[in-house]
Amino acid sequence: MKKLYFIYILCMFISGSGLIKAQELNMKVTLNTSQIQGTDKSVFDKIEESLNQLVNDRKWTDATFAVNELIEGSILITINEVQENSYKGEIQIIVNRPVYNATYNTPLLNYRDTEFEFSYLLGENLEYIENNINSNLVATVAYYVYIVLGLDFDSYALNGGKPYYEKAMQIVNNAQSLNTKGWAPFGGDRNRYAMALALTEESSSVFHSMWYNYHRKGLDEMAANPSRGRAGVIATIPDLQTIYKARPASAILSFYGDTKLDELVNIYSEATSEEKNEAYKILQPIFPTKRYIIDKIKK
Repeated sequence: MKKLYFIYILCMFISGSGLIKAQELNMKVTLNTSQIQGTDKSVFDKIEESLNQLVNDRKWTDATFAVNELIEGSILITINEVQENSYKGEIQIIVNRPVYNATYNTPLLNYRDTEFEFSYLLGENLEYIENNINSNLVATVAYYVYIVLGLDFDSYALNGGKPYYEKAMQIVNNAQSLNTKGWAPFGGDRNRYAMALALTEESSSVFHSMWYNYHRKGLDEMAANPSRGRAGVIATIPDLQTIYKARPASAILSFYGDTKLDELVNIYSEATSEEKNEAYKILQPIFPTKRYIIDKIKK
């Protein structure tokens, strides 16, 4: 009996000290309603509260996370238009990942989705139930949660994010019945369908090894050996060219450009002239609208 009691106390202590944590995310969900006038703001407060609970209190995976392992980030929902119980705006997801043995956090996702609309009734229960998609608000947030989980797991283990990308694709398929923007096949190179397809289709498989090598063999090596870590990052650049040749308008390239290019340019500041020139030749045609960033590599 004493042994069982001791084990119980030990488990309580571990749980209370933060060594064990059921949930995976510590993300702040915020609604920006500054453009909305003459509307009862209490409904926005309720949406914000409910979404924070949905994202951070739900168990999304079977993995166990310690408090210091929680995925940190933010979800900003900007409401531009309200008509009765219908809302239109955009959603932006920003997520960071700690670099091993460093105080630096690397961006995992910085993505802005402007095709966002939903309906909401005050008091409505915002709960995600697989295979029962009836709320575009819940579907969109759950979709991006799984994208975030996929990118995080992929950065630590080769193809570790695969089951979460598949969950995101499942939401895309189920959300077709909602008949709202963002989910339609061939609806654009940046919509949710395009992103999920790019992360699950075989032609983009090189992305997953690139993403893993960039973080584990690149950034996570920098504290111990900066030169080796930088070489690990630089070695992933030809993979971008492979993705580009397979599908020039891939959503992966769009999200990579928004998320990683600034960091990549900083890493190249210590590269050789030959490495800089080679990177410039690869990156410039892939990201023509971001030349103002890429040009810094040659300086």
